Amino acid sequence: MLKLGWFSTGRGPGSRNLLRTVMEKKAAGKLDINIEFVFCNWDNTEEPNSRKEQREQFFAMVKDYGIPLVALSWKSFRPDLWDSDQEGWRNEYGKEMRELLSKYGFSIGVLAGYMLWVDDETCVTYDLINLHPALPTGPKGTWQECIWQLIRDDERQHGVMIHLCTKEWDRGAALTFCGFPIRGGRYDELWEKMYEKLRTKTLDQIKAEEGENEPLFAAIRNSGAKRELPLIVSTIKQFADGNLKMVGQKAYYRDGPLRGPFDLSEDVDGSIDGE
Repeated sequence: MLKLGWFSTGRGPGSRNLLRTVMEKKAAGKLDINIEFVFCNWDNTEEPNSRKEQREQFFAMVKDYGIPLVALSWKSFRPDLWDSDQEGWRNEYGKEMRELLSKYGFSIGVLAGYMLWVDDETCVTYDLINLHPALPTGPKGTWQECIWQLIRDDERQHGVMIHLCTKEWDRGAALTFCGFPIRGGRYDELWEKMYEKLRTKTLDQIKAEEGENEPLFAAIRNSGAKRELPLIVSTIKQFADGNLKMVGQKAYYRDGPLRGPFDLSEDVDGSIDGE
């Protein structure tokens, strides 16, 4: 059985849906895993707290599943240090977090909507995996930045990947990915409309005027977003089934080193509705 650590900020329905899906797969016998704890960087006593109700629902779900909940409020932790030295604060927060988690043994830590930058020592101590909203060869940054860069570069493919967390944020080795075309079908019409706009405006102007509502941008986001949860679940299954494993912060596929990210496009596409 694969022992997981679960790290989440618990800020909305997405966090709950991810945990619920994994636990349902476990209950159905499709994932041989156990979540040893859920760590949250809020304890929900903070004020102001616009996500209080959402986080209450997340905490209730964790408790209903009988999973130990470990909370360490980033807002109330060493505010004096936060104001003067944020890197030092991050290191101290990580040290306290690792102390709280020291009684739990786990093989893989899943950053499942965890919105706080992980300190270097924690990345070295644990094997942590995270989702990045682009292909391994694609752009870096937030999902918004990635999509605008795709449009700027006139790309033909997009995707989502799971990577190992390292000291260099979003630069850890890619473990798994899924890809999909952003040409053909309905995309061709959306690209043509984008090209028409670009005859009279810059992409930055379009971005400022329409933002995430721009139709091509929105379509690419939708195609990527609906693959994120299936990719996380498929990746966890690869670890649970023993196909993927981590040894000394290095990824292995079955009996040898993982030579490149594992393409799970077929698995992911088979679990989502057609586009």
